Amino acid sequence: MIEVLEQLDRWRGEGVAVGRAVLVRAHGSAPRPEGAVLLATPDGRIAGSVSGGCVEAAVVVDIDEVRRTGRARVIEYGFSDEVARDAGLACGGRIDVLVEPEVRPDIVEAATIRGRAVITALPVDGTTSPRTGMVVSDDGATHGSTGDASVDRTLVGAAQEALRIGRSRLVEAAAGPFFVEVFARRPRLVIVGAVQVAIPLVSMAGTVGYETIVIDGRSAFATAERFPAVDRLIVGWPDDVAGEISLGPADSVAVLSHDLKFDEPAIVEALRRGCRYVGAIGSRRTQDDRRARLRAAGLSEADLVRLRGPIGLDLGGRDPAETALAVMAEVVAARFGGSGLPMRDRSARTRP
Repeated sequence: MIEVLEQLDRWRGEGVAVGRAVLVRAHGSAPRPEGAVLLATPDGRIAGSVSGGCVEAAVVVDIDEVRRTGRARVIEYGFSDEVARDAGLACGGRIDVLVEPEVRPDIVEAATIRGRAVITALPVDGTTSPRTGMVVSDDGATHGSTGDASVDRTLVGAAQEALRIGRSRLVEAAAGPFFVEVFARRPRLVIVGAVQVAIPLVSMAGTVGYETIVIDGRSAFATAERFPAVDRLIVGWPDDVAGEISLGPADSVAVLSHDLKFDEPAIVEALRRGCRYVGAIGSRRTQDDRRARLRAAGLSEADLVRLRGPIGLDLGGRDPAETALAVMAEVVAARFGGSGLPMRDRSARTRP
């Protein structure tokens, strides 16, 4: 929804009605994740996608229909094997899509503010409208209730986990199906060390939606000319800067400076603040020596288990851009709980 918000504002500025479809469940091979959105106007203009192009035409027709009736519906769409092949999919799949006659104000507000999950009770018979039961914020605040305390607890837990990883999801509860639609803040990658690897890393992080901060105490390295795409460039000591940038559990930290006086204070601060990913450059021998010093600095074994070093996945490349790719791949895998294995090997392990 966030990616189509500007288009929605433009259409509304023109006085155009806008209907919405949001993917609430994917079965089998589907090209878009839960939470993917398509907007459509009565004159046939669209923004976004729920299937990568396979069923969009049918969805637009159904948006027109629910606009006519005024009743939202959850509609199943299937990809035939032929359509799946045309779309580049391995096989057919199915998706369940919530089709609404308009874009609800609570959805617009959450997409604008971010850091919220909107929990919607889905219509199950085509005669009821979707209801927003609760809104859960990433600061722990909860607004609204389903009227059932046990269902509320289930949904709040699901919403907090969905906010943590930044993925919407369907939750089956005793009171029926609920869709937890996440409007997450941009994930943040903090890079310590304005070295050569950091330059492509900033670019790659931005491409996959991360906010980026580069920190280095050397002003000759930390320059706008070297890092034109960075969101924030700070000349300073990492442990001094941590409070200024509110470093915390939602952040990923890549320590690249390969300089003890920068690296180790940054690692200590990131681990103590519970950052979701902490990786540090250096050979295995360097890592062993570093871990001994970090123990002496008061870090526990549990802390050190969370330190990823040598940093990055084993892709085999050695150039700065190749190293940056390995680091970014590990950061993304840590965020979503990915194994880092080739999909072929992962499929083999999970096949019954």
